Amino acid sequence: MRLIDRRHALVGSVAAGIGAAATAQTPPPAVAGQRPPGVPDPEETIDLWPGAAPGLPARAPVEKVVERSTDPRASDRAVHGIARPRLAVFRPAVPNGAAVLVTPGGGYRWVVIDKEGYEVGRWLSARGYTVFVLFYRLPGEGWAAGPDVALSDAQRAMRLIRARAAHYAIRPDRVAAMGFSAGGHVCGDLATRFAATTYAPVDAADRLSARPDLAAPIYAVQSMSAPLAHPGSRTLLIGRDADPARERAHTPALHVTRDTPPCFLVHAEDDATVPVDNSLAMRAALRAAGVAVETHLFAEGGHGFGLRRVADKPAGAWIELFRRWAQTRGLG
Repeated sequence: MRLIDRRHALVGSVAAGIGAAATAQTPPPAVAGQRPPGVPDPEETIDLWPGAAPGLPARAPVEKVVERSTDPRASDRAVHGIARPRLAVFRPAVPNGAAVLVTPGGGYRWVVIDKEGYEVGRWLSARGYTVFVLFYRLPGEGWAAGPDVALSDAQRAMRLIRARAAHYAIRPDRVAAMGFSAGGHVCGDLATRFAATTYAPVDAADRLSARPDLAAPIYAVQSMSAPLAHPGSRTLLIGRDADPARERAHTPALHVTRDTPPCFLVHAEDDATVPVDNSLAMRAALRAAGVAVETHLFAEGGHGFGLRRVADKPAGAWIELFRRWAQTRGLG
């Protein structure tokens, strides 16, 4: 069932100067019989695009949800075939005026919404942040924008968050981006290529900036060149036989400028999936450009740890470290 939230659409129209038509909302995905107690899904979503997303392939992807967890106390859903990219909204009881756009990982094969999306959304919203978890389109599913399709969704998401800032009691100059693994690549891409033209404007919201005020790529895929590249992400993003120019075009560290926002980097040194040197290369590029960067390396954690997998390890402190760092930069 699709929901229509007319009040939300009206506020967005006033803020961004767009038409008064109601905004369609696609419900979050669900898997029957696999809901942990006490952790409901968000009820509010925002579709990114009026009508079909741009560049729809001839055979439209069909959204599917895979429940990977065998533990009834913890969902671990992965979503692919996303044809209606959208934001799932986590509203705090008392907003602190700041927002975070979260891009979960999944190796560009799918979007891991629980471990690197909803769990982070619940943690941050409990501390005053309004959190928007992005269901972004996947580059291997035939979209016209190709390797820029997830960046298009991230740019559009940032602009819509700013267009609706008053509705959510947030300040448009206090919007951070956070991403994990391949979603960390989306985050790094957004931080460095926020002004790239990846889609034709569709309404007044697209006149707003897509630059995040802060960025937090967490154990992020960054390089598209061997030996640092994560092979699966690289293949799905730019193709197995991509030439060096295409690799460079989609390696965020090579696009850092002094306009890149301050960054918060986290990586485990025992990460056997995405080498820690991805984050070290990003840190070096940020420092060379004079961009503020906070870096936390942990001896243990592996890859894809989110919150739950390092709850009993030093790496489990990363999200509190992020919150304190964000506060020193004026968010929260």
